[in-house]
Amino acid sequence: MHALSVSPPVSGPKATANGAKARTNGEPARGMMPAEAPKPGTEAPVEVDGALGDGLEYLKNPGPRFSKLKRNQTPEQDFKLALACKRFLYTAEGLLQKDKAKLQQEILDKIFAKEAVVLYEEICAELGWEPDAGRLEAMRAASTAALAALEEKIKDAQENLGDVEVRDALAAKAEHLCRIGDRAAAREAFAVAEAKTAGVGQKMDLAFSLLRLDMAAGDWQAVKLGLKHAEELCAGGGDWERKNRLRVYEAVLLLATRDLARAASLLLDSIATFTSTELFSYEDCIFYTVVTSVATLPRTELKARVVDAPEILTVIDAIPHLAPFLTALYACDYKTLFQAFAALMYRLRADRLLAPHFRYYVREVRVVAYTQFLEAYKSVTLESMAAAFGVSPAFMDAELAEFIVAGRVSAKIDKVAGVIETNRPDAKNAQYQATLKQGDLLLNRLQKLSRAIDVE
Repeated sequence: MHALSVSPPVSGPKATANGAKARTNGEPARGMMPAEAPKPGTEAPVEVDGALGDGLEYLKNPGPRFSKLKRNQTPEQDFKLALACKRFLYTAEGLLQKDKAKLQQEILDKIFAKEAVVLYEEICAELGWEPDAGRLEAMRAASTAALAALEEKIKDAQENLGDVEVRDALAAKAEHLCRIGDRAAAREAFAVAEAKTAGVGQKMDLAFSLLRLDMAAGDWQAVKLGLKHAEELCAGGGDWERKNRLRVYEAVLLLATRDLARAASLLLDSIATFTSTELFSYEDCIFYTVVTSVATLPRTELKARVVDAPEILTVIDAIPHLAPFLTALYACDYKTLFQAFAALMYRLRADRLLAPHFRYYVREVRVVAYTQFLEAYKSVTLESMAAAFGVSPAFMDAELAEFIVAGRVSAKIDKVAGVIETNRPDAKNAQYQATLKQGDLLLNRLQKLSRAIDVE
């Protein structure tokens, strides 16, 4: 959990960006500023109210909200990815024991329904569960029998049928190994099946299946290699639908590896023709598109491609707190922006792809908001800026000082006068400063290399 700075309450109803009253606990707070996530094991008590308290409660007690947020809402989603999200939620900090028990049962029910014996053994070892010996033996026997039947089918196809039937039998074996979670055997089986496959589209389908298996395992290096192979296949004549799906698969890797700008670009190109429901639902696609775009796109591009995008407008209101988060930034309503952002944090923390980058994302959104506010002024009082964001002047002073020192915000603070003076260098000066910084880094590296050579 996170310690948050919450300023004193003010009277009067609070409204979200779309005009609806925000959910509060008593009187609404003036504003909330998300803080950096502490290291595991050092969490401080959370000061919450209003929408933020409602959001954080999700991790403590999913209750009625659990059905809204679990990631296997779309029937077409690959069950292994759904299980991966449930496994992530199971390890989330603050989840009540009764909810862990419920989540454990859901995971086991899905595994038993799919007879995913290898996956069962891996999950039990990972989460410290005691395997059911009877179930395990039964699933092993069922898997062995299924593999024997598939081998017989392959042999029959090779002896009596044509290449298409042989290919289908090999692909069925690969998909079976993929379903039970045997990654090593599945990788070999997919390679054999692909060698017998003529069409580029069918080869890409095999590559997608293996990519989903690696994504579910969280092996992003394997996903990177698999995407490179899929891109090579696509270059050989992939159809439009599979090319579009490939972009979404690439976006998933970029989300997991914190390349939010490229992920936003790929998702924006994909939302109009999104069909990759085996990865996540369309609503989840819109969620990822908006949160990555807010942190990376220039204001004008954000307006044209996100705020006014009909594909996003038709869905965004169904995702809690996302609409005010987006519209408040563009409308320069910073108090509402951070209130919506604070309420949205529960979704970010519960998301398997974004949670590892939570601190980074919170920092980037703050930089975007502070920079956008200061662009309108040559100078502004610290008190005025603090009031706009709904926080205390002391908190705003500390926040800005951190980002100014890091070179993320171009401004300086006159502590005596209580004024913030903007210092926006032009393009040439910015390029000059960047060149100097890179030159200093290069010189430092050369000096380290020289010392290492001298020692040898």
